Amino acid sequence: MAASIEERNIFAEIQKKLFYMIPEKWDAIYLYASIIEEPFKKPVGEMYFYYLPKGILKRKPVNVYQIPGMFNIDEESYNAIIHKLYSDIKRLRDVHRNIKPDLWTNLTITIHNCQFKIEYGYEDLRQNVEFSPYERHIIWRYKYLGIDPELQTREEKSIIDRYLNSTAIQLEKENNDVYLEGVYRQPVHNIIDYEKTLTVEAAIASNSVKQEENLKPEKEKKSKKPKKVDNNKVEEKGEYSNQNLFNRIDKMKSGGTMADSSIDDDMILSSDFMSRKEP
Repeated sequence: MAASIEERNIFAEIQKKLFYMIPEKWDAIYLYASIIEEPFKKPVGEMYFYYLPKGILKRKPVNVYQIPGMFNIDEESYNAIIHKLYSDIKRLRDVHRNIKPDLWTNLTITIHNCQFKIEYGYEDLRQNVEFSPYERHIIWRYKYLGIDPELQTREEKSIIDRYLNSTAIQLEKENNDVYLEGVYRQPVHNIIDYEKTLTVEAAIASNSVKQEENLKPEKEKKSKKPKKVDNNKVEEKGEYSNQNLFNRIDKMKSGGTMADSSIDDDMILSSDFMSRKEP
């Protein structure tokens, strides 16, 4: 299955957000999202995603919605990124609306072994279908996360048994489309590359400061001769950098915006988005 340039740009944006949102090293990411449309009704849907932490011993999948509590991250700002991510998925569907005869109702994204894989599903997810949203979640976890059957409840095992004996498996094989490409390779800081106590606003402001420093002309850097380090001046410079960072955070929280040139292309959120509530 081929993809257009517009689609691939959206894939890159989705990956950058996911990489940014996960605060530790990981082996794989799995995301599910659905969009259900009915006549004369507002589209509805759901999204959930997990990552497998990197480690010598096999670790349990982490539900990304638990990250703010686990890593002391500002929950409101983190949820704003989640809404942005879902907006990217809706934008992808709008692109497909114009170029594909059949419109998918759900997708699963897998990022593993340096590959980005997206599977489009065309099942009817409206009311009176074979499996409820809760049951579909259980089935999806079974298919992609490899949940140990010993850890499943009696109800969950019953749902899986129904699925394995249903026609849904065959329909998925016949109707689903798959797209595969290499992962996004530009460096993306994660949300706590800096300090675990930083809020999302602080992390973004800190990244902006670093980007401004990197924009200094290369010639200027080469022309400077090595200088002896004065510990007193280093301490003063550190205090100045911290104050500059706090000023940026205050400006973001108060509703002010930074010039577009101060925001890196790989930045997940802008200060304008951070300070604005979604309608």
